[in-house]
Amino acid sequence: MDKKSSKPKKEVGGRSLIDLVFSWSIRDVLNKDHYKNQVTKIPETFSTVTSYMKAFVPSLLEETHDELRSSMMSLSRAPTCEILTVETSKDHKPPKDLFYQITYKRRQGEDYVGAYEPDVGDVIALTNVRPKYIDDLNRSRNCYLIAYVIGSQHGSFDKLSILASKSINGGGESGNKKIKSKSDTLFAVYLMNMTTNVRIWKALNPELGSNTNLFKNVLQVQPPNSSHGQNSCKICFCNDNGCPELSTRWLTMCSDLNDSQEAAVLNCISLSKCHHQNTVKLIWGPPGTGKTKTIGLSLYALFQLKCRTLTCTPTNIAIVEVTTRLLRLVNQSLDYGKYGLGDIILFGNRRRLKIDNYDDLLDIFLDHRANILSECFAPLSGWKHWLESMIELLDDPNKQYSLYLQSRRKRYNYKHEDSGERSSASDDKNDILTFEQFVKERQYSLYLKKVRQKYNDDGKECDNRNSSSDDHNGFLTFEEFVKEKQYSLYLKKGKERCDNDSEDSDKFSDDEIDVLTFEEFVKEKQNFIGKNLKLCMVNLYTHLPTSCISLKVVKDMIKAINLLESIKSLVCQGVGIASERFQLVLNDCVHILRSLRAFSGPTSNYDGQTIRNLCLENACLIFCTASSSAKLHSEGSKPLELLVIDEAAQLKECESAIPLQLPGLRHAILIGDERQLPAMVKSKIAENAGFGRSLFERLVLLGHEKHLLNVQYRMHPSISLFPKKEFYNNQILDGPNVNERSYEKCFLEGKMFGSYSFINITDGKEEFDRGHSSKNMVEVAVVYQIVLGLHKEFTRTKKKVSIGVISPYKAQVNAIEERVREYSTDHLAGTGFALSVRSVDGFQGGEEDVIIISTVRCNGNGSIGFLSNHQRANVVLTRARHCLWILGNGLTLSKSNSIWKNLIIDAKNRNCFYNADEDNNLSQAIASALVDLDQVQVLFNSDSLLFRNAKWKVYFANEFNHSIAKIKDPKIRREVVSLLRKLSSGWRQSHEAKLYGRTSCQLLEKYRVDGILNLIWSVGIFQENSQHVQIIQVWDIVPHFDVPNLTNRLDIIFGSYTVDKVNRCKQRSLEGDNVVPIRWPVEYSSSCSESDPLEFLSTPLSCLTLRDEPAENSTASYMRNNASNMSGKKTTRSKPRW
Repeated sequence: MDKKSSKPKKEVGGRSLIDLVFSWSIRDVLNKDHYKNQVTKIPETFSTVTSYMKAFVPSLLEETHDELRSSMMSLSRAPTCEILTVETSKDHKPPKDLFYQITYKRRQGEDYVGAYEPDVGDVIALTNVRPKYIDDLNRSRNCYLIAYVIGSQHGSFDKLSILASKSINGGGESGNKKIKSKSDTLFAVYLMNMTTNVRIWKALNPELGSNTNLFKNVLQVQPPNSSHGQNSCKICFCNDNGCPELSTRWLTMCSDLNDSQEAAVLNCISLSKCHHQNTVKLIWGPPGTGKTKTIGLSLYALFQLKCRTLTCTPTNIAIVEVTTRLLRLVNQSLDYGKYGLGDIILFGNRRRLKIDNYDDLLDIFLDHRANILSECFAPLSGWKHWLESMIELLDDPNKQYSLYLQSRRKRYNYKHEDSGERSSASDDKNDILTFEQFVKERQYSLYLKKVRQKYNDDGKECDNRNSSSDDHNGFLTFEEFVKEKQYSLYLKKGKERCDNDSEDSDKFSDDEIDVLTFEEFVKEKQNFIGKNLKLCMVNLYTHLPTSCISLKVVKDMIKAINLLESIKSLVCQGVGIASERFQLVLNDCVHILRSLRAFSGPTSNYDGQTIRNLCLENACLIFCTASSSAKLHSEGSKPLELLVIDEAAQLKECESAIPLQLPGLRHAILIGDERQLPAMVKSKIAENAGFGRSLFERLVLLGHEKHLLNVQYRMHPSISLFPKKEFYNNQILDGPNVNERSYEKCFLEGKMFGSYSFINITDGKEEFDRGHSSKNMVEVAVVYQIVLGLHKEFTRTKKKVSIGVISPYKAQVNAIEERVREYSTDHLAGTGFALSVRSVDGFQGGEEDVIIISTVRCNGNGSIGFLSNHQRANVVLTRARHCLWILGNGLTLSKSNSIWKNLIIDAKNRNCFYNADEDNNLSQAIASALVDLDQVQVLFNSDSLLFRNAKWKVYFANEFNHSIAKIKDPKIRREVVSLLRKLSSGWRQSHEAKLYGRTSCQLLEKYRVDGILNLIWSVGIFQENSQHVQIIQVWDIVPHFDVPNLTNRLDIIFGSYTVDKVNRCKQRSLEGDNVVPIRWPVEYSSSCSESDPLEFLSTPLSCLTLRDEPAENSTASYMRNNASNMSGKKTTRSKPRW
């Protein structure tokens, strides 16, 4: 038989799914309906475990297909790296098993543009060009070739093993291929990562003998009177005698739990002791009800009970949060250093978990632990080595010192190169020198070397010297050298001996003559060995499970560490080794260290994987994501007892099948809230089939009993009022802390910025970015203004505040992030001012002091898209602790017939509904945003936000609107807006520039704008109900030379005014420094109503000219003339400043 055929076939997890993906052509991938007819609605109940598993498969295929299709649609933005070499693997067996090894060009720095490093589970396209379009994948020499990344080879970071869909051109049986020339360039283009989908696929296609006990409890509704439908096991309930194993410290920790939290914790404890049935429990944790605290204390109790428990979450962020909470409780209870942490393990992807940002988590992170223990058990440099070295040093320090001197003597051989003779001081090679003898011989050796060097340098001058004296003339014997140089000088200790050697400092370097005395040697050696031994012992009792290292051994290690510190202290104090005090401590230490020899850890042949398995098999609490729990099917085969899934309502039911099948599991506890965000599903087809539904939600739909945590401790009562009523049927109570007066905090002045408010923004503009995500730049401006105000207040008061800005749309999140970047947490870390901007999904589980919600949508038909989703609304409305400010268009949301309509009605009923333009700062921010968006026409009408609450009503002539529309310079527009705002508030220039003409000279005002333009306005009279009132009439904005033309036309209008009306227009009433409009009853000012000023404003001024043809628009004339003047030519295409 051929040897190759006898080799076992290389196994790739989820191979059948990978082969399916490989079988899709580009046309198949781009066909969004490819699996549409195969996907059916996932039922709520199932008859068998097999039917249960099969029900999710079509939707999983559709979701995988849709994710790949989405990647193809954005191919030009896909991460790419260059492949340097391609080599066929030893498992390469065409036509199916196309295994290759590739090396790729690694990134050169963090800012390397377009850098991509393939990861395990990635699906990559291999192409000869960087693709810009989908067709580029077909044009390359390797026509539509994709591959699946299996993993790295032999610990190499840039060498990967891949499985290809087709044979790679040039990478056939011939072996290694190095790609160097431009024509041979090959790129890997990232398409998607299939790791989680592959793990789900394997869970839905389990091997024979997998644990399906828990699945039988979730197939359908369990009758209440059945053993599976009961809340508690009858046997355990009858035999419940409490938990004497739990420490009194745990009881203290539980003292501040409310009744619902305590019941949930006790429920978990009772499950850990039940071996009579399999159970799935649901704990319902609405926002702010202390879900994480309840989980933490439950897990702490299970930790003390040594119940082997796996805790999973859907995301890396969530698993880090729950692990951190548990670790905080455990660290408070440890009595012997960190002994006990070895029973807790967190594992997963180090980069995605961001482990390096959490010092405490490193102590329990599996990869870090395996590395540490591997070092501790290394045969030549591990803990045994340092233990024996310390025992040898303390047992017989004189012998160790003699060996040290002997090693130094061998290192510095002082033989004369020519004579080959040794000095008389040490004829026997086996003599062990004393410190004094070593120093003397060492110095004599250096002396001979120096003299011989000098002799060689002076060789030319010594040509006539008698050759018979070459070997000795000028050289002292060893005895003469010692006597003459009086080398008692060199017997000084340490640096003092070397530093004070002024006589021979030019002859010998400090490094050459430095030899440690006995005391120095013992001190240095004890410090060095002791440091490494202590590190090993601390690492051993920190990282080894308690079942692998007894408490007695740990106590002995801690005692040994303390005795070694005492010895170090005595040496530093200069206490002699022979003293009774020193010997007493030394003997105790040696006795303890010898007893530690009996502690046997893993043998020297334990590799890293063996140590990982040892840690996993003996751990009490294991933490990972639900997807990563797939590794426990192969690693750490020792059975588990209990499964806890946090954020269970966010986990797809088919994904929860991964941990539910782990060997030995007896019970599962699902903790979540189905009324918050569900799992993310990309495919609409799969979503409609119920692919995103969680096991938690399905069991609730079937009427499965769930334990409610019914007291919320996060939100101020004015914030929690609407969510409690709308989402939880008033089943939630406010905790005593939020009802205290001190919980009501004011971060900005004004009722608009109280604990709860809806801020109505009527002038927003809804638009789309390139990714078809909605954004509203007016709301962005308002958010920025509020954040600016909060930061100013923080700077003044130094009162800490955390702010969260939430928007359901990615484009809006990006726009806000860019606008408030200077106030972000990254820039102001550690100052007490914290700001984060995230999507709804990103804020699930989060909370801040102040939450600002940007709803974005602004249209006349009430269309709000997925903003109408109840679960999303629940999340955004329940993140705030002290203040919740909701920004949006009230009319749009009211027309939506969604949860937001109810919110608007509720806000108005509670007097929490405010218009943004009621606040002067917000009004200015909105106006500035409208100018930037080229929406100035919205501002220049009498009912706009600029003048809605102004002292003066302002009306505009058509000519002004035409002229301002032609001005494109935002700077000029902002100046016009600012000037009109001030005019409407009653401000006037101290010396107005009067115009020359007939009546115009009495009524018209000319205010300069940007140095070249002039705003022309006047005071008019307008009838309002039973009164006449002064108003501002804005006629136009024109360049200097066109002002006379405008005044001539306006003289026609003003010529129709009566003297009484002109006088009333000229009258002024002051309030402080501001001018306020004057009002007269109609019966006393009938002469003012002879003509309607608004009629003149709406009439083109050109109609009022005496010429046959209407005059050219003044601003257009200025633009033409100014452009001509600027160019110095008769005709020009130069653009005006605006």
